[in-house]
Amino acid sequence: MKEGKKKEKRWNRVDLVEHVQKEMGKETTKALAESAVGAVLDGLKVGIRKASTVQLIGFGTFRVVHRKARIGVNPKTGERLKIKASKSVRFAPGKGLKESL
Repeated sequence: MKEGKKKEKRWNRVDLVEHVQKEMGKETTKALAESAVGAVLDGLKVGIRKASTVQLIGFGTFRVVHRKARIGVNPKTGERLKIKASKSVRFAPGKGLKESL
């Protein structure tokens, strides 16, 4: 690791489940917290698929973006290749999330 650089701390699903369990109180089991996190994530997937935009006021907005087909270059070989059109999801943080940082 280079001098002066801090190691980045990342949260994963397990960290999120533990946080939800703690926030829900003593009587909440890890399984119940996992179920709650899973339900929220599934809800986001369904909402994005059906409406292509999910807005959570104060947190942010998830929306589908369309990428056009294009020509790319393999950086190793310099070979030109076709990249197919695709869909992706973008997240724009809301005011509340931005202010919390």
